[in-house]
Amino acid sequence: MERVDKINYYLDIAETISERGTCLRKNFGAIIVKHDEIIATGYTGAPRGRVNCIDLGYCTKKKIFPDIRHSGYDACRSVHAEQNAMLSCSRRDMIDSDLYLVGVRKDTGTYEEGASPCQMCRKLIINSGIKNVYVRIDKNNYEKINVSEWVQNDDLLNGKINY
Repeated sequence: MERVDKINYYLDIAETISERGTCLRKNFGAIIVKHDEIIATGYTGAPRGRVNCIDLGYCTKKKIFPDIRHSGYDACRSVHAEQNAMLSCSRRDMIDSDLYLVGVRKDTGTYEEGASPCQMCRKLIINSGIKNVYVRIDKNNYEKINVSEWVQNDDLLNGKINY
């Protein structure tokens, strides 16, 4: 049996963490790793103590904005997986770490195509000191993003909004 490479090993863990997500549309799992040690995990879900969409039985964002895609996130109940992971550790621990992110669609069970941290998460990742973000494309492939590229190529200045 062939041994899984280290990046896909961490992505597999992030994928398992995504299974705790409470979004009805898509769930993400994230882990932060530094010096080959997992220092934090996070998944998509409502803030602590608030009712999750899976418990409500409907998506609040879809209810308020039924036809809007890639916006209206103020109506979403969920805290993003990356945000939940970053909330679980100090900046000192995140400096020069790597974040691994996997998104899975609830309707198809497939990986979220073109997944990438949203603009808000990008800003938080930049300020956290995380060095690289690895995003799963499929079971064996991933995209590696050097966070310094987000600083150097500020796509908001070009009017591009991700997510």
